[in-house]
Amino acid sequence: MSDAVTSGSPYEQRYGFVRARRVGDRVLVAGTAPIPPSGQEVAPSAYDQMIRCGRIAIEALAELGAAPQDVVRTRMFIIDPADADEVGRAHAELFGTAAPVATMVVVAALLDPAWKVELEVEAVAPGGG
Repeated sequence: MSDAVTSGSPYEQRYGFVRARRVGDRVLVAGTAPIPPSGQEVAPSAYDQMIRCGRIAIEALAELGAAPQDVVRTRMFIIDPADADEVGRAHAELFGTAAPVATMVVVAALLDPAWKVELEVEAVAPGGG
């Protein structure tokens, strides 16, 4: 099993980072934006964007031997406080069974003006190198 994975985001190579890295039992997922599959538009709703962020993060976790129930911390960055309930509802659907400690912060902007949310995830999963 690799100790790092990429997701295909154009920013990973350009800015010199990986989507996720395993360090022992810890799996750290970088700030994950709602980048859609190639050729698709960014979803318009904060809820759908958070679901997309979560799916990208969960895929990275899986590639490193972790699962949503292993998540112990999340950080959500939103640009509009009015989106908090939509983002929170999506977070509960994605990670609610794990009940991680969570932070939601309102920021002035994200890298792409179409993005309403960005997500960071940390998990603890036995089996690391």
